Amino acid sequence: MNEQSTDRGQPLKALVTGGGGFLGRAIVVQLLERGYQVSSCSRGRYPEIERLGVQVTQVELTDAEAVRAACRGKDVVFHVAAKAGVGGTYEEYARPNVRGTENIIAACRAEGVSRLVYTSSPSVVFNGRDMEGVDESVPILGRRCSPYSLTKAVAERIVLAANGPGLRTIAVRPHLIWGPRDTHIVPQIIARARAGKLRIIGRGHNLVDTTYVDNAAEAHLMAAEALGKNPAAAGKAFFIGQGEPIMLWDMINRILAAADLPPVHRRVPYPLAWMTGAVQELVYRWLKLDGEPWMTRFLANTLATAHWFDISAARRELGYEPRVSVAEGLARLAAWLREFGDKR
Repeated sequence: MNEQSTDRGQPLKALVTGGGGFLGRAIVVQLLERGYQVSSCSRGRYPEIERLGVQVTQVELTDAEAVRAACRGKDVVFHVAAKAGVGGTYEEYARPNVRGTENIIAACRAEGVSRLVYTSSPSVVFNGRDMEGVDESVPILGRRCSPYSLTKAVAERIVLAANGPGLRTIAVRPHLIWGPRDTHIVPQIIARARAGKLRIIGRGHNLVDTTYVDNAAEAHLMAAEALGKNPAAAGKAFFIGQGEPIMLWDMINRILAAADLPPVHRRVPYPLAWMTGAVQELVYRWLKLDGEPWMTRFLANTLATAHWFDISAARRELGYEPRVSVAEGLARLAAWLREFGDKR
């Protein structure tokens, strides 16, 4: 990304919501490397990014006034923060994911922020069946069994509908982000493998695409640049991935190898996994249990089906190219796990 300063020669000012998180931190680091003045707002404190020179404020996305203050004076906002997961109620996800996004948009408009890059998800189109090489023409679905996916879909619609002359918006849909410092996919795979609870769901031949974290971060910066240089990109969503479909369970086994763990071989039929997920969801809902079920219908579908997406539009309109390959990313992950795996 070549944009580093305003017309007055001052550094561009960027806000990253959730800048202390896995993807947010990667975006923060790349912005700093490109000479941006970077701020972050999150629910918690993140001394690690503060030490990088980032101004960090503690903000609840549902607090409209605090969100507006965080957006004040910014040239671009990267809205990364969201509640993620596979369990819970719609309302639990809607408060931060939908209402929080509405507050971000209102703040951008009120404070004259000209660009908004929103972190969406391919799950907004996932129908529980095989999706192979589909592009952005696939419509967002209106009903899902995952509150996370539904709220991300609602928020993406709101963001793209907000695009206009005063505020240009774009949605980035990185698929299955992983890499060093991962707080979601990699640690869950490792924890389940160590507990002996990892099973291949279904036949195990389903292809997926993934996204190495630095590639996902760079896609966000490219999206912000496109909002300034390519008006045709504004108001659109873009799939992001490695452009390298791979069998899901091969990828999982390669992550296990990076953690010096044996591959998974044991299998569970897909119908059994799906029914187990349905029962788990009911039990957690009826008993109002804390945490998340270890299996849900959405998770069973995700683990048993093919889901990879055509990233041609991102390549064409954003200039995106996954510079870190899966092999290189796994090597970096293995090195990080060797150094920090037991300290997380």
